[in-house]
Amino acid sequence: MVVLLAAVGAAVAMVAGSTDGPAGKVIPVTSPLAVAPPTIPASPSPSEVPPSPEPPVLQEPGPLPSTGPGRFRYDDQVGPVLGTAGAVQRYRVAVESGSGVKVGEFGLAVRAALAGPGSWVDSGRLRLRQVTADSRFDFTVYLVTAGTAARMCAAGNVDIRIGGQPYTSCRAPGKVIINLDRWRLSVPHFVEAEVPLSVYRTYVINHEVGHQLGNRHERCPRRGEPAPVMMQQTLFLKGCVANPWPYLDGRRYAGPPL
Repeated sequence: MVVLLAAVGAAVAMVAGSTDGPAGKVIPVTSPLAVAPPTIPASPSPSEVPPSPEPPVLQEPGPLPSTGPGRFRYDDQVGPVLGTAGAVQRYRVAVESGSGVKVGEFGLAVRAALAGPGSWVDSGRLRLRQVTADSRFDFTVYLVTAGTAARMCAAGNVDIRIGGQPYTSCRAPGKVIINLDRWRLSVPHFVEAEVPLSVYRTYVINHEVGHQLGNRHERCPRRGEPAPVMMQQTLFLKGCVANPWPYLDGRRYAGPPL
């Protein structure tokens, strides 16, 4: 052991005396026996770990009334003009009393759906604006319980029942009627595909307002393509992918007529 250490010391002394660099400069060389072990980085603290993204909301929990009194609260907000050109259609927003939904929150959701980008105003030939209950208006967007939706839709000659129960939303003359059941629960095939509830809500507003604007039902163009907004996505997707917008990439997106 003494001989080995002596030999290592001599080798270090010989290398240290080398002048391969500039004249008179000594280039130190460390013995392999003196190299420090590699540093292992510390694990990040819990506060440094980025949080996992929240899963999308697919349905809204809580009590869900199936019927209501047929009385409404109107949003008193006057909204901005949505769109850049074309005639202005004015709409009101109303929520059935006892539904558990704040009329102002519903009004903001309606405005977001109709503002886009991707909404009907992207045509450049239409503008939309929310007005108060006592203002001149072209149509009203209602959020109502399933029982009230059935009565209001039937008065407009639209049957929204599936299996004998009021299921879908509808458009009657001057009335866009959104079924509270669908607003809160979406539909099974959207939930199974983990389509966010917000996407369904945007779809159902644009679909029923699309009827108010004179558009008819359309079909899935081909499997794997976005579903046209005028397709009855509440009932089926037929191989298409859920889509809440009538305009995609600035162009009107439609499917074959039903």
